[in-house]
Amino acid sequence: MEVLADPPASNLVDSSVADSSVLLSDMAYANIKEAIRLSRLQPGQPISETRLSRQLGISRTPVREALQMLAQEGLVQIIPGRAVTVASPSVQDVMDAIHVRLLLEPEVVRLAAKHITPTQLETLQRAQAGLDRAILDQDRAAWSRADNVYHETISAACPNQLLGDLAMQYRNRVSYLSIDAQGDFERLSACTHEHRQIVQAIAAHDYEAAAQTMRGHIEMFRESIFQRLSHY
Repeated sequence: MEVLADPPASNLVDSSVADSSVLLSDMAYANIKEAIRLSRLQPGQPISETRLSRQLGISRTPVREALQMLAQEGLVQIIPGRAVTVASPSVQDVMDAIHVRLLLEPEVVRLAAKHITPTQLETLQRAQAGLDRAILDQDRAAWSRADNVYHETISAACPNQLLGDLAMQYRNRVSYLSIDAQGDFERLSACTHEHRQIVQAIAAHDYEAAAQTMRGHIEMFRESIFQRLSHY
């Protein structure tokens, strides 16, 4: 089970923060989540705290904390005293999560378009540029990282932080399906174009267009995922 992409784990831990369990758990969380999103960890696959801690070059405590966070997001399943596995949601579970996204995210982006700051907008536009570059390079890992920044920035720009946090939680439950090995770059490219339209609406502070475009984006995502999963 090779979780980490280059660079090696030893280069990912900043010695200046090595004594911070919180920061180390955040680092572990980001690495494990990316491994799930990029299908380096497959649904149903057991997860070894010991192996992850060795790969990340940290103790088991921050790894355990990261797994607890991922369990709260529905990305891993923890069976006390037995095992930790990558979550293996049913088709209905996936469709339910996407339905919740469809209810929440148009309102999140509508509010974000009203309240986004110049700094947040600049961050969002840089994330969009990262998505564009990743498509040209056909780099799923780079696309995943830019996509995270993109959605986190929109969530942060929403003045109702509870709403933004809920939207991110349900997005994270199914976001791995956007870029897993089963997906093709044609859909990923279309997704990137949809992201760009949302950014343009936000930049224009056209909050109704932003909400409508986000709704259409999630509907297209739902259709593509349903077609893929229905063939299993």
